[in-house]
Formats: sequence, C-alpha cells, structure tokens
Amino acid sequence: MSRRVYLDHNASTPVHPDVVAAMLPYFQERFGNPSSVHTFGREARDGMEVARGRMSDFLRVSKEEIVFTSGGTESDNLAVKGVALARGGGHIVTSQIEHHAVLRACQFLEGQGFEVTYLPVDGDGLVSPDDVRRAIRPDTILVTIMHANSEVGTIQPVEAIGPMVRERGIPFHVDAVQTFGKVPVDLARFGIDLLSFSSHKIYGPKGVAGLYIRKGTKMVAVQHGGEHERRRRAGTENVAGIVGFGRAVEIRGREMEAEAARLTGLRHRFWAGVSASVPEVRLNGHPTRRLPGTLNMCFRHVESESVVLGLDLKGVAVSAGSACTSGSVEPSYVLVAMGVPVDWAMGSVRASLGRGTTEADIDYVLEVLSPLVRRIRELSPASVA
Repeated sequence: MSRRVYLDHNASTPVHPDVVAAMLPYFQERFGNPSSVHTFGREARDGMEVARGRMSDFLRVSKEEIVFTSGGTESDNLAVKGVALARGGGHIVTSQIEHHAVLRACQFLEGQGFEVTYLPVDGDGLVSPDDVRRAIRPDTILVTIMHANSEVGTIQPVEAIGPMVRERGIPFHVDAVQTFGKVPVDLARFGIDLLSFSSHKIYGPKGVAGLYIRKGTKMVAVQHGGEHERRRRAGTENVAGIVGFGRAVEIRGREMEAEAARLTGLRHRFWAGVSASVPEVRLNGHPTRRLPGTLNMCFRHVESESVVLGLDLKGVAVSAGSACTSGSVEPSYVLVAMGVPVDWAMGSVRASLGRGTTEADIDYVLEVLSPLVRRIRELSPASVA
C-alpha cells in the first residue's frame, strides 16, 4: 500500500492534537465529578463551563441554553421527543431524508399517537419551504429539518423555513451535526429553537455532543436521574470530552471560513477529474448549496461496495453512504427520495474531505479510481459495452 488517504470525514474526523492536549489533564489531575462541591469537582466543572462558554460564544447564545449530550443521536432524540412529549400529542413535520436519529424518533412518536408528515425532496435533495408551509396544521407542535444531509451534502433552506415556522409559534429543530463548525449557522436569523451539533465531526472526541435549546422552549427530559444539565439531561457529564469539544469549537471558529474555501476548491478539483475520466457518472445533491468537502457520486453498472473495497485496497477510505447505513445492501433511502434510478443509486460513493486532505491526495485518488471502475464494469454482468 503506497499511500493512505482518508476521505470519510462526514463519518468521523481525527482528533486535533491541540484538542488531545486540552483533554489530557481531565483524565488524571482534574478527574473529579463536576457535581461534587470539593476542589476536585470544582476543577472539573470549571473546565466544563469554559467549554460551554466557547459553544455559546460560537453560536452567539447564552451558556444556559447549551446542554451537553453523548452524541448527535441523543441530541436529536432529546429535541424531538422532548418537545413532543411535553405537549402530549399533535403533529410533527419533517423530511424523508433526515438522519435516522430523527426519523426513528418520529416513528417512535407515531407509535405513541402523534402524527408525522414526511416531506419529499426534489432531485437535488432540497426540501421546499412551500411544502413545509402547506404541511403545517393547527395542531403542528414541531418542525424538524436538517441543515445539511450527511450523504449528499445538500444544505437545506432553513433560513427560509425557520422564520415562517416561528411566525406560527411552532418550535423549529435543526440537526446541524454535519454543518456545525463547517458553515455559518445564524440561530436568530434562521429562527432556530433547537440545534443539534456534535464533536467528532469537527476534530473533537467521540461520545460528546450538544443541543441548543432556546430559552422558553417547552420540553421535558427523556433521560431521568440526577440534577445534571439543569435537569434537562441526567447523567455524569463526559468532562474530558466536553473540554476537548470546547477546544475543537474554538479552533473551528478561527479556521472555518478559510477551510471551507479550501475544501470547496478541492471538491471542484475532484469532481472535474472524475467527470473527465469516468464515463456514466453523476453528481448527487445540489451543485452549489452543499457542504464544502462533500462529494457524492453514482457510477452506473457498479456496486458501491466494490468501489469502496477496491479503493480501500489502494489505501483510500470513502463511504458507500452514511456510516450508519453502510451495512445495508439496499440503495440509499436519501437517493431514492431524490428520485435517483436504482441502477444508478446502487453505485453511490461519498467522498468527504477534511483538514488533512491535499491536492496530492485528490490526484492520487483520481489516478486509481478510473481504472478501478473500468475493471469492475468489465466484470459486471450489468455492464453495457
């Protein structure tokens, strides 16, 4: 194996060295329980509150509106179930391409008597604000639309949806796990009441995430126990992880704009090379309203797993879809919702670039990708001459 190229940053990112350094003392010298009143506990709590302050500064909200969780999935569940269960019944509006953390939380609520409208998307993966407006009913209690899709990278028009939802007095939840620290999120202008965000997508540790809950938002806890996080999420906090998350957010605040521009350029270079060297390939997602480093492509008459495994043998890591569904043999539910034909959707491959990706990396992948796809097609009975 001559080279290792990691192009799966939407699944997870390497922890930044400065983040590791910030975390280390909280595994040993400052190991106390942040709920304890003695010096050891206060040291742990102080570190946690510094991190909370960095989150609140980044989002331009108050510290009291930030709740720490164990991951994006928990943040989504707390937002969706917490708001719904506080109301006891009603109608929820979401989209067909949400992360499973939102979709399955909604399905759970359907089993509890709630009604859910799953909005379609267009061929670029966009939810129509007009569809959201038409779906809202007098008994609608929540609208939950992701900021960007993890598979195709399409950025949703939440800036148009949120204010419309707020005018009607309905809580608006946005899953921003894939956009937080990558593109700007203006909570006030977008009319967002609840925002899910995660650490390990922005070079922080796994096992820690956050949920912004706008002051005054009516919701209940879905995990019960102690008095942690102002009774909104019980359980001893992951102090070292939270400290690392805070440091990662601080770094992203400095680097986000320049890094977004750099990754957009690399993404363009990658797609230009693929489209010029591989026949019968299509770009999935909106051509411009997309995450800077996300490129999702379909290769016709090719199974995506064959491409993923073939590139892995060359030292290149990509994904056949979102990491949460990569074990499935079915076409991506996101691509199906977008109307991508099945014979194309079965050959979808996602490359997600990050801070370590270079032009040389992209050129190497282009060098090995074209002959790989050609060889797979030659061996495939579905291939056409």
